[in-house]
Amino acid sequence: MAEEEYRSVQLIDGEGEFNDAGVDHFMKTTRLAECGLSYAVVSIMGPQSSGKSTLLNNLFKTDFREMDALRGRSQTTKGIWLSKCQGIDPYTIVMDLEGTDGRERGEDDTAFEKQSALFALAISDIVLINILASSVDKVDLSRWCHDIGREQAANKPLLKTVFQVMMRLFSPRKTTLLFVIRDKTRIWDSVSKPEAQKDTALSEFFNASFFLQRILFMIKSILTCISDNFSSLKQVEVTALSSYEEKEDQFHDQVAELRQRFVHSIAPGGLAGDRRGVVPASGFSFSAQHIWKVVRENKDLDLPAHKVMVATVRCEEIANEKLSHLTSDEKWLELEEAVQSGPVAGFAKKLEAILDAYIEEYDEEAVYFDESVRTAKRKQLESRALHLVHPTYQALLGHLRSNSLEKFQKDMESSLNSRKGFAASVRDCIESSMFEFDQGSADATISRTDWDASKVREKLHRDINAHANSLRNQKLSELTNHYEDKLTEALAEPVESLFEAAGNDTWASIRNLYHRETRNALSEFSTSLSGFELEKVIFDERITNLKEFSKSVVVKKAKEEAAKVLIRMKDRFSTVFSHDKDSMPRVWTGKENVRKITKDARTSALKLLAVMCAIRLDEKPDKIESTLMSALMDAPSALGRRTVTSLDSLASSTWEEVSPSNTLITPVQCKSLWKQFSSETEYTVTQAISAQEAHKRSNSALPPPWAILAIAILGFNELMVLMRNPLYLLLLFVMFLVSKALWVQLDVAETFQHGILPGILTLSTRFLPTVMNLLRKLAEEGAQPPTAPQSSQNNPPLDTQSFRSDSQRHAPPPLMTPAPDVPSSSSSTVSSPRSGVECPETKHFVEVDTEASYTS
Repeated sequence: MAEEEYRSVQLIDGEGEFNDAGVDHFMKTTRLAECGLSYAVVSIMGPQSSGKSTLLNNLFKTDFREMDALRGRSQTTKGIWLSKCQGIDPYTIVMDLEGTDGRERGEDDTAFEKQSALFALAISDIVLINILASSVDKVDLSRWCHDIGREQAANKPLLKTVFQVMMRLFSPRKTTLLFVIRDKTRIWDSVSKPEAQKDTALSEFFNASFFLQRILFMIKSILTCISDNFSSLKQVEVTALSSYEEKEDQFHDQVAELRQRFVHSIAPGGLAGDRRGVVPASGFSFSAQHIWKVVRENKDLDLPAHKVMVATVRCEEIANEKLSHLTSDEKWLELEEAVQSGPVAGFAKKLEAILDAYIEEYDEEAVYFDESVRTAKRKQLESRALHLVHPTYQALLGHLRSNSLEKFQKDMESSLNSRKGFAASVRDCIESSMFEFDQGSADATISRTDWDASKVREKLHRDINAHANSLRNQKLSELTNHYEDKLTEALAEPVESLFEAAGNDTWASIRNLYHRETRNALSEFSTSLSGFELEKVIFDERITNLKEFSKSVVVKKAKEEAAKVLIRMKDRFSTVFSHDKDSMPRVWTGKENVRKITKDARTSALKLLAVMCAIRLDEKPDKIESTLMSALMDAPSALGRRTVTSLDSLASSTWEEVSPSNTLITPVQCKSLWKQFSSETEYTVTQAISAQEAHKRSNSALPPPWAILAIAILGFNELMVLMRNPLYLLLLFVMFLVSKALWVQLDVAETFQHGILPGILTLSTRFLPTVMNLLRKLAEEGAQPPTAPQSSQNNPPLDTQSFRSDSQRHAPPPLMTPAPDVPSSSSSTVSSPRSGVECPETKHFVEVDTEASYTS
């Protein structure tokens, strides 16, 4: 199956009949229909027995029949044969055409040659034209190169006729013509050389690339004679191969190198030409059959006039020469280089002088040729020359555009710094920049051309407008940010201060502040916006946005303060509860009405809560404060505990006459906050009551006067007994000292400040350890030797001061009124570091650490 896939098939036989069945079988075996548009068609034409089939077999690994060297020159290929190339991507089909100049068809029967050549050009992407140099005999190189252009050499009459008919019958398609010069070494070997240079190689005298380029130039000149538009319809390539018989190794190397040019031939930049007219691979058979039919039915094969042909070739040569000189002209290169650096003054005049010089030279040299051809080629020369210099003109316009845009930017910066209105500055700067560009573009435009700088001018105008819009947006943004910062500074801190001292007129003060600052800011902002000349809709939108921002500052600050309302309420309660009407710290002497003070403090805190419940920028009245007062302050309570009943008025998520968007704290949240507030402030009230009771007890340490008088009268007999027996007085004195020491050590007064029962329990646990401590110290003092003075210094006698200091060291801290923000509790704790006993005020049991007591 693999051998059959690459087996050649006859596409058209020697009689001109199309082989339908053979082509269909070929497409099936080679799976051509699956390729879509990814395939290429290569064909070869040339003289009979010039090695066409040999070249194809070596180049594409095909199996075309080759000439038998023993039989001599004869017709090997009849008609047109078709085969698939091996190992080349993309899928490539190669066609081997019957050789021209064959004696089998006779000298006058060239119809099939023309038809097959036209068919190959119409259907192929690449056409190989095989030129054999083996027939050259003892001629010099220049004559052989000239011979390529002879009337009968290289199939020139055939190509002229075929190209003209093809352009009339088929839509133009840019096919690649690859001229293959065969046996190039024989050309050099046949040239007469001096005796000393007989063995010198061709490469020592000529550069191979230059040699091929010269041949390519001649071939193009010949083909241009065939068609004026040939350069736009055909792509011409040329290559040369060594002799297959004499230098086979070089031949194979050169063929392998040529083979690489056919890999990816249909890719952009590949060897294949225009691919727009390619039919899908599935329609190849039908397309080829239809093209062959059209070719066979054509009878019009006339040749152009010799005079026109000569004029065309020669004028084309002159035009190409002048264009080549222009590309290397020093003045033009200097002008081109100068334009790359920036605008050039008088560009159009300098360029016109250079172009006019070469056009005049063309006119002088082509004056004797056919006028119509000369004029047409002159126009082509002008067009090609202008096309050559046009990129430089575009580069010059680009510099002018950049400079004008840069000038606009600098002028705008200077104009804005001078405090000029933005819109007026933009108009003046645009007018100045566009005027500068117009002057520069007029100086650069050549009069004979239709070059138009309007597109570049429009782009410049768009760039300027874009920069102006960007700058306007930037300035508007900066202006808006400035007034937003100004409003934030003017509203944020004052509003916060007003919320800290919240009262009945808080929101009225906030409204006055808000309206005053917003009015001032909007007035200044409107004046600043007038310089931008904005549309009324945009102007009003920005004014509205700034006004909304001002409101958002107040709303944001209100929400922040609402989040801290509990702290504010406790601060307010502490301030009112702990200070009198003169703002002096309150001393709890027992004469104060704690209940009334507590109610006043809570009422003040509740008013602060009412202020923070809703945003009141619209001056609409509401009943929030009265609702809170009736629901919270008038709620039933019991001594020592608080029972919160169902508050129907606060069992809602909205306030009456207040929209949800203006609600900061809902009724349900107020209820929760008040419960937490009451719990955290209850300890402060309890401490105040305890302080009052302690103060009363401290003032009642001595008995009343009547009790003292009764004791004096009733105790007179006991006093007389003590006076008659001094030993009793000494015993009483000792008992007094011991009692005093115990009083100080136990800190009885401080202990009973927390209550009678907790005091008794505390003294009961501390009494025995304290007595034992005193006895131990007395024993230590008595055991000291009297002759040791240092010992007496190190161990001073036990006195009341030492008892006091020791008592103070172990006594519990004094009673203090806690700060409002410290977490409080409804109970207090009295502890002894020595005994490890804790006595809650509201509990009636004590846990005694017996082990710690025993150790102490």
